Amino acid sequence: MPAAGRMRAALLLGHGGLEQLEVRDDVPLPEPGPGEVRVRVRASALNNTDINLRTGWYSKDERAEDAGWTGGALRFPRIQGADCCGEIVALGEGVDGARLGQRVLVDPVLRGPPGEAPRYLGSDCPGAFADFVCVPARNAIAVHGAASDAEFAALPCAYGAAENLLARTGVAAGETVLVTGASGGVGAAAVQLARLRGATVIALSAPPKAAAVAALGAARVLARDADLLAVLGRESVDVAIDVVGGSGFAALIEVLRRGGRCGVAGAISGPVVALDLRSVYLKDLALHGCTVPAPGTVATLAGYVERGELRPAIGARFTLGDIVAAQRAFLAKAHVGKIVLLP
Repeated sequence: MPAAGRMRAALLLGHGGLEQLEVRDDVPLPEPGPGEVRVRVRASALNNTDINLRTGWYSKDERAEDAGWTGGALRFPRIQGADCCGEIVALGEGVDGARLGQRVLVDPVLRGPPGEAPRYLGSDCPGAFADFVCVPARNAIAVHGAASDAEFAALPCAYGAAENLLARTGVAAGETVLVTGASGGVGAAAVQLARLRGATVIALSAPPKAAAVAALGAARVLARDADLLAVLGRESVDVAIDVVGGSGFAALIEVLRRGGRCGVAGAISGPVVALDLRSVYLKDLALHGCTVPAPGTVATLAGYVERGELRPAIGARFTLGDIVAAQRAFLAKAHVGKIVLLP
């Protein structure tokens, strides 16, 4: 049990393997500044960003001096964790007293003045892999309903990324959408959210997970290494939603119809891809890189859950103290949906 003025947190000590993660009980309790609230974390969740920051994957510099998700340097130790559902337990100056005790979902995109790059919870500032986290009051969104803390905590990063991908590519009812990496957090979310929009979803996944992905709403589930040109044919889908990259990216461009759109928000199979620009311009394709969702996205997602229109896919639950085991499970990719951390 942490002493007074202290809390438990999972610290990332530096770039490297799982040995760089350490759970400690003597981390200083954060104090909310003006306009901020302190949230008791009831649930958080793992994301690719957590792994990528730990390993230095974002860096294009062999010295890892640009290993932050926005290309900046990182300082250690640090507390990661972008996803958070919890309870407001302390208020900073200027925050309405009525907010004390509210159940909230945290929007991890911390926006500054116009023209200033946003910061991201757990990447640019201390995150939710801890007992408590401080965030701007405007980022703590009151939530209601019977959904569990784990289900709400699954939303901000993965479902936010998926919602952004679908919004940026303009997915509409009646369209055919191809989703790669459909058993992971963002991919599974994209399947559910595209179906919610009335689209027909073709998903790519490992065969053992096909039934689980179909249960999320995919009309067809193909093996992730399927020959898309042979199975689907050229110009057969309206939108491609890609979180995989790697050697399969070129086929996504070929199966898009004229005027089709491709949204990219990940590269788990490799960031360097083959791309024939003739296919892009001769077919009038639109390629969208998608990172920062529009303001209000997390509130929109919470609304889907509160109204019973969406039930987030939870693949596994771990305690914060078992974060190393949780990251091992995340990397093993045997699950479908989000891996959630509970106190």
